This record gives sequence, structure tokens and C-alpha cells, in this order.
Amino acid sequence: MRGHRFLSAFIGVLFFSSNSFAQVRQGQVKAETGGVAIGGDVRDSTIITGVPAEKLDELVRERTKPLEDLSASQKETIVLLKEKLDLNERQIRAALEIVGEKNIPPERLAAKLIEIAQKFNELKSSSTAQLGDDAEVGNLRKEVQVAIGSGDLARADSVLAQIEKKQRAALDRLASNAAATVSRRGEVALARLHYLDAAKQFREAAQLLPQTDDLSQLRLVYLAQEAEALYRQGDEFGDNAALVSAIDRHKALLLHYMRDRTPLKWAAMQNDLGTALKALGARESGTARLEEAVAAFRAALAERTRDRVPLDWAATQNNLGNALRALGARESGAAHLEEAVVAYRAALAERTRDRVPLDWAATQNNLGNALQTLGTRESGTARLEEAVAAYRAALAERTRDRAPLDWAMTQNNLGNALQTLGTRESGTARLEEAVAAYRAALAERTRDRAPLDWAATQNNLGSALWGLGVRESGTVHLQEAVASYRAALVERTRDRVPLDWASTQGSLGTALATLGERESGTAHLEEAVAAYRAALAEGTRDRVPLEWASTQSNLGNALQALGERESGTAHLEEAVAAYRAALAEGTRDRVPLEWASTQNNLGTALFRLGEREGGKARLEEGVAAFRAALEERTRDRVPRQWAMTQNNLGTALTTLGTRESGTARLEEAVTAYRGALEERTRDRVPLEWAMTQNNLGTALKVLGEREGGTARLEQAVAAYRAALEEFTREAAPRWHDIAQQSLSQCFALLEQRRKS
Repeated sequence: MRGHRFLSAFIGVLFFSSNSFAQVRQGQVKAETGGVAIGGDVRDSTIITGVPAEKLDELVRERTKPLEDLSASQKETIVLLKEKLDLNERQIRAALEIVGEKNIPPERLAAKLIEIAQKFNELKSSSTAQLGDDAEVGNLRKEVQVAIGSGDLARADSVLAQIEKKQRAALDRLASNAAATVSRRGEVALARLHYLDAAKQFREAAQLLPQTDDLSQLRLVYLAQEAEALYRQGDEFGDNAALVSAIDRHKALLLHYMRDRTPLKWAAMQNDLGTALKALGARESGTARLEEAVAAFRAALAERTRDRVPLDWAATQNNLGNALRALGARESGAAHLEEAVVAYRAALAERTRDRVPLDWAATQNNLGNALQTLGTRESGTARLEEAVAAYRAALAERTRDRAPLDWAMTQNNLGNALQTLGTRESGTARLEEAVAAYRAALAERTRDRAPLDWAATQNNLGSALWGLGVRESGTVHLQEAVASYRAALVERTRDRVPLDWASTQGSLGTALATLGERESGTAHLEEAVAAYRAALAEGTRDRVPLEWASTQSNLGNALQALGERESGTAHLEEAVAAYRAALAEGTRDRVPLEWASTQNNLGTALFRLGEREGGKARLEEGVAAFRAALEERTRDRVPRQWAMTQNNLGTALTTLGTRESGTARLEEAVTAYRGALEERTRDRVPLEWAMTQNNLGTALKVLGEREGGTARLEQAVAAYRAALEEFTREAAPRWHDIAQQSLSQCFALLEQRRKS
């Protein structure tokens, strides 16, 4: 009974099977949400300025040069900006200095320049003399106007500070004027993108106002401006503490904006509170903030009705959809995702293509995101097909000429949906379409223009290429996938975006592990282990518990593959520890299918340990783990994963059977393999079909050794021959040799039986 060898690629499918866990939890594919509205319509700022982002970026880089040293094209750009933004040359140069100092990304330059220009023009009119100014203050206000006219905002702030000091001396008489001045300083800070300074000034303005009823509404306006500045600091600069403060301010304001007295203002504040809660909730591992966001948006809709303010109602419905989708992505069920779809479709009833085409396209994009997430939870493809249709609808208005970066975002999301569809199909057409969509997105999402978006799409492109690579016998697409992930990491650095960096490290580890499975050495597997451990350095259990569990599971896969190549058990023991760590967070209640995947992989590691040991304890544990996995990995729910675990269960039972005198375990193994082959068909997954045929051959061969006659051995020969039809020397040399050796042993046994 010695010399019975199961296909050592038994673990090979393991990487393939954990795709859903790695893809969903590791963040290999990430849909992007557009169209979140706090107030007003979102417009494409590049169209408004008339200047492409790359020209603005070039001008910002050259901002310190004298005008005479600029190129003719750059001078023309300044002239155009003066005309479009209604600023003089000094103000233009000041605005360029501001955005350059704050390192605003190229894709946001146009919007920020418009914002700064608006503040300049507001400051021109708001810095005139006020009732009660004495002659000295009047002269200082003229200095402010001169400073603003010359673009010297620092000087304007300095002079305003002098005015503030004089007005504080007569606070009782001039308190309102002083508050207005401090508020102007807040607006100057907003123009300079100093959001925390702005928040401080607006709050101080509110505190300066005398405690009289006629000024209470103005005080609330200042406090609302403070909350908005804090939100922008948190949203734009990743400052979670600022988002927490914004949420606190919005909640405090709701105590003053009474629903029965000012229902629409109350609703607007609920909407803004929901937006801040959603932004923070998207960064946290729990769901409490997202649930609060949903409640806030629903409260807003109680007053922001469709009949009363149809477009505001639609904007809040869109925002509600975004919060519900984020909430649904954290849960194993589909209820919140279904609600998100309803919210988006409600928004589209007013956000029509004829009325607000770009907002309509933004909501179509968001609807596609929700449908895509739903589609990943279901065995069919109907939702994914709907998602593809929604993205393609969005692209009818989000054209490359009109809104190039939004077009690229939706191309990226379309690629995500096509990639998920591709994983459900036996061919490669959808995966190839996904690759084309990602490459289209990269035509506008360039590294210079939008470095982090470029990195996100490179990451997603790597996932699609990996998906193609696992369907093929060669390594070309796998090598391309590794190159894409490494490209993404050039911009997705640990210092800059630690969790995205960790996600891509995990994805890179999976691609390297798959490459390592195709090769005889261990170099790529060692690299995979290093990548997973790097990911765990930032994707910690406290910070992102489910992603941590996913990475632990994938680390276990790589360690197990290494253990297969070695004679000892150290790496296999480490793999068992990694899987058990994953199960501590990836529980059956929270993520049932991922739990089943990890149980399957744990069973495989225990099986391999049991092979190396003399007893049966590890093998019995492996069988128990596989059977646990099958409680969630049902045939109707995830047929391919069910088949894989049936295959693995058969292998563990076969090995147990070789250590026992009877044939019961071996008969169970044959049944498990034949069950697996009902879904692991040759036309659908040829290499996996061949693996199970090989393993079926092994169980039949051992049965044949235990029984008289040649029937079982002849069945084993048929199974090995079937495996070799796909395990060619060119396509899978290592697996070919194993199956060929087993076939030769069967022939020898048959010859002995026939002679006797």
C-alpha cells in the first residue's frame, strides 16, 4: 500500500477557491461611488475653467517663475484663467501658490481654483466699511481690499487681525462687526484650504455674537460653517478626528434647528450629518456610524419630500443609497443592498437624464455598484448583468470628452462587474472585456493626473489578469498581474494610504502564490508569504478584522503550499495556526462562505500533516473540517466550491482508508470524488476535473489492491487516463508525471492479477 500519491496540486485549487474571499475582503476590486451631494449640483470644473488638468498642473509647478519666464502657452493659460475666474494676475498667481502649497492633486486643481476665485470675489464685496467703523478701521479695510486685489491673502488676514483687535476693545458695541470680521477670516482660511483654521474662526465668530434673539440665526449660520469646514478637512485630507468633530457639531445644531419651525433647514442639517457619518463609517470596521447615517438620511427625507423639493429629495435618496450600500458590503445578507437599489432607483425618478444628465449618470454609476455587490453574493449572474447595464448607461453621459475622470471611474467599475461575471463563467471573454475596461480607464486615470486612482485601477487590472492566469496553463497573465500590483504599490504606499497598501500587498501575495503553484521552486511562494505578512502589518485585527481574517487565510494557503514542497511540518503547522486565526474573526455567522473556505483550507493543511504522521488524528480533524465546510458550501449555493471540498474530503477519506483494514472509507471517498465531478466538468474547469479524476483513480487503485479481480483497477486506469488528457507534459509537467506514475503502477497490478 505504499507509494499511493495524491496529486500534490491538491492545494493548487485552494488559491483558486479562495478567490471570492481574497477578492471581496482583500479589496482586490473596489467600486467607487460618485455623486454624493450635500447641497447644490455637482459640475465638471474642468469644463467651467476651460483649462485641462494637465495644463493647470504644469502652471502650478512653474508658479514661482516671473511672468516673462513663462512659456507662451502658460501665459495664455493665465489670461484664460483671469477671464474665466474674474481675477487679476496677482490674484491668479496667489491662487496658484495656494494650491501648490497644499499639494492639491491634478484632478482637483480646477475645482479648487474656482473655489478660491469665488472666495476672492466674495472678499472684495465683504471687506467694505461697516456701520460704526471709525476712520482708522475704515483705512484698514481699504488696506484689506488692496491686499485682496493684489492676491496677498496673508496680508489681508494680518490686517483683518488688526481690525479684530480694535473691535474687541469695544466688544459690547462692536461685537457683531467683530464676529463678521472673524467670519471673513474663516472665509480667507477656506480660500487657502486651511479648513481647521476656518472652523476655528467660524466658531469664534459665533461665540463673539451677543446673546440676543435677533442674532441667534446668524450664530447658527456660523456654527454650520464650522461644521462644514470640519467635514471638508476630514473628507479631503483623511482626518478622522475632524470628521468626529463635524458629526458632533451637526448633532448640536440639530438641537437648535427645530423641525416644526424650520423643517427644510432641519432636513438639510440631517442630510449633512448623514454625509459626515457615512464618510467616517466607510473608514471604520464596524457598522454603527453607517447605521446612524442611514437614520439621518431617512430623517431628512421626512421633510425633503419629492413634492416639495424634488431634486433635494433625489440627492438625499442618492446619499441614502450610498450609506445602505456601504452597510450592506459589511454584512453577509442582502437586505441593505436591496434597499440601496430601491433608493437609487427612487433618485432616478427625479434625477432624469434630460433634467440633470451628469447627476443621472452619477446615480446610475452608484446603482451599478450596489447591483454588483449584490451579484457577488448570488450564484446567478442576473444582478451582475444589470450592473453592467447601469454602468453602460452612465457612460452614455459620462463621456470621455465631457467628464474624462468620471468616465474613467465608471470604466473602472464596469471592469469590476465584468471581472466578477468572468469568474462565474468557464471562458475568458468577460475577463478579457474587464481587462479592456481597466486599460481604457488608465487612458485618463494617468499616474501624473490622478495617482491614487491610477493605482486603484492598476490593482483591479491585476485582479483581472490573475483571473485570466488561473484559467490558463502558462504564466504570462500571472506575470502581468504581478507587474500591475507592483505598479499600484508605487503610489499606494504604506505612509500615504496604509490600508490600500495592505490590500494590494495581499493581492500581490495571491498572484505570487498562484505563480508558485505552477513552478517547482519556492521563490514565489516565499515572496507571497512576505507580501501577506506585510499586509498584516497594517491590516490589523483591531483595525479591519474581516480583511485581517482574509489575509490570515491566504497566508495559510501560501504556507501550506510551501509545506507541500518540504519534508518537514513547520510550514504546515504555521498554516494551521493562520487558518485558525482567520476563523477567530471570519466566523460562520458573520461571513458564512468565507468561513467555509477557511474550514476547507484548514482541512487540507491537517490532511497534509496527517499524511506525514503515523496516526489518524490529524486526518480525522481534516475530515471534520471538510464536512464543516460543506454545511455552508452547498451545491446549489456555490457549486464549484462544493465540488472542490467534495474532492478534498475524498482525498482525506482515501488516506484514512489506506491506514485501516476495511474499505468503508475508500467507498466514501469514491462517492465524494464522483459527486465533485458532477460540477467539476471538463468543459468548465479542465484542470480541476483532471485533478479529481486523478484522485478518483487513486481511491479506486487502493480499493483494487484490497479486493480480488480487476474491475476497480480498470476503473482506476480509466480515471488516470482521463486526467492525462488534460495533464499534458506541456501544460502541467509535474502533475503529468504524478498521474503517469500512478497509471504505470495500475498497469503493473493488473498484469499481476491477470497472470495469477
